[in-house]
Amino acid sequence: MRFTEGNKSLIGRERNETLEIKAWGKNAFRVRATQYSKFSEDDKALEYVEPEDVEVNVVWDKSEIRNGKLRCVVDFRGWLTFYNGDKQILKEYYRSFSGANEHSPSMKIFAREFKAMQGGDYSITMRFEANEDEKIFGMGQYQQPHLNLKGCVLELAQRNSQISIPFYVSSYGYGFLWNNAGIGEVMFGANYTQWNSKCSEELDYWITVDDTPKDIIRNYTEVTGRAPKFPENALGLWQCKLRYRTQDEVLEVAREYKRRGIPLDVIVIDFFHWIRQGDWSFDPEYWPDPKAMMDELKEMGVRCMVSVWPTVDRKSVNFPEIMDRGLAVRTERGSIQCFDFQGDTVIYDATNPEAREYIWSKCKENYYAHGIDMFWLDEAEPEYSAYDFDNYRHYTGPALKVANSYPKLHAKAFYDGLRGEGREDIVNLLRCAWVGSQKYAALVWSGDILSNFAALRDQVAAGLNIGMAGIPWWVSDTGGFFGDKNQEHFNELLIRWFQFSTFCPVLRMHGDRGPHDIPTLSDLDYGGGFSPTGQPNELWSYGEEAYTIMKKYLDIRLSMKDYISKIMDEASHNGSPVIRTMFYEFPDDSKCWDIKDQYMFGDKYLVAPVLYQGMTERKVYLPKGTWKSIHDGAEYSGNSEITVAAPLEIIPVFEKIG
Repeated sequence: MRFTEGNKSLIGRERNETLEIKAWGKNAFRVRATQYSKFSEDDKALEYVEPEDVEVNVVWDKSEIRNGKLRCVVDFRGWLTFYNGDKQILKEYYRSFSGANEHSPSMKIFAREFKAMQGGDYSITMRFEANEDEKIFGMGQYQQPHLNLKGCVLELAQRNSQISIPFYVSSYGYGFLWNNAGIGEVMFGANYTQWNSKCSEELDYWITVDDTPKDIIRNYTEVTGRAPKFPENALGLWQCKLRYRTQDEVLEVAREYKRRGIPLDVIVIDFFHWIRQGDWSFDPEYWPDPKAMMDELKEMGVRCMVSVWPTVDRKSVNFPEIMDRGLAVRTERGSIQCFDFQGDTVIYDATNPEAREYIWSKCKENYYAHGIDMFWLDEAEPEYSAYDFDNYRHYTGPALKVANSYPKLHAKAFYDGLRGEGREDIVNLLRCAWVGSQKYAALVWSGDILSNFAALRDQVAAGLNIGMAGIPWWVSDTGGFFGDKNQEHFNELLIRWFQFSTFCPVLRMHGDRGPHDIPTLSDLDYGGGFSPTGQPNELWSYGEEAYTIMKKYLDIRLSMKDYISKIMDEASHNGSPVIRTMFYEFPDDSKCWDIKDQYMFGDKYLVAPVLYQGMTERKVYLPKGTWKSIHDGAEYSGNSEITVAAPLEIIPVFEKIG
């Protein structure tokens, strides 16, 4: 491979391949390779940040580029090896004669592999040597209990409760972004790491090194964006259920919170407050005066969030215009249908700027004009009846190539719309995200999950890993989504989940609570009375014991508002997660890299949630320092494992002293 020096970059060419290693941000490179005549002009998830300290040295057999602490050495065959100073952190994997060394040369396996698609782009595979003792964190949200992702196989695709954000932080001191919005897969194998994109025009990734995970996240969010300031009037309790069906139901709940003297920050109006999906407006039969409803809520100090789905029913008032103007996701084969839940629907195309402006214009007219300034962007993956990604096409290209960026652009539609109205206190709730969603005020929740302790354990890993992928605002449905109030141990689960949610970025009550024996308001197959609802889901809905315990933890959270606001500001300043892996705050403590069932709430509070039914005590590891229980004030010396009592009313939480 022949190398030349570019603009703060090293460029190699051989046969049809062009390779570029470009300094991009602090201690970081963007690496691209293409079989086309030139690179695309699309930076995808990245924003360019000028590097400060770059050196390029071109030698025929071993060229090198350095950006601060990160070095890349390229031999004459074009194989890349990355170093943090003198420490090797990542090396391309090859098993071929052109790369023969101590490995078998006869297998003809190459690190960078382009397989042409008939008449189109390429299926691209990228392989790296495995670091045997490496630990890997981040990658978004997957419904599994594994915090360390080494050994995992992950689909790079968006689904209900699965969020693909292809960035990870390694225990080897580097961060890696697969800068690709296409459908694919990554395998963090013991023998090698393999990335695959099913349809792409070029290979594209970004890598950074630094001294601590906090520094790595700072570098990463500098080039992908950071969350804005979180609104202080949304740090308390969010009240939600499946579904408040009328404006009277919403007001009755808000009035009861006020009567009980319980501060309520946000109340949420869920789906089918409309007539048809895609109307993006209230059904006037059940919501006759939204402006009056909002005036009363604001007088009580309660913000209101309304659910907006991206789905558009064929019978919606907006369907003809959306189809005529080409504002919907297209199907490549068969009928023009994407989702069939409670209607025959297509999905508006968030990758199309004109479609984003259109959906905001409708929501501005039918919601914002009444005083609603928070939006629950449900189905934001978007959800399909069948996740046959090869059957969908977006404005920006086939779904196989671009689909994972959809939730980010969906968030952008509402963030840009609210900013255009002069709003700064923006937070919208989404069920999915991609790299950079955080900069569009996206509060991400973990989707439609089961109500059991296994799901609760999964959420701890999910919340910590999505934070390591750059999304600091995250929440789960307290108590899980699919649950029955009559199931054995449900109240215990709800209380344990509420305790966990207290020490999360947002505290939100939500869930589809059975038994489903409440009659619908209408016999029609459309409109605000058509869809069923779940059982009551307010703090007082589960008996006196549950109410007393949950009220206690709400009071604890409200007493911490100044602290929570401070750690939210830190997320805006340097990208730090709000809930943090133990090693994030204690990177020099090797034990903290192995702990998956406790975490830090900011830099000050250690939280050890109770994650198993019937558990009344648990072990807690305390890193160096002095720690004080928030419950009884008992102090403990760090560098030790202790066993503490955890009766139903207690979640072990310790404050770091000094």
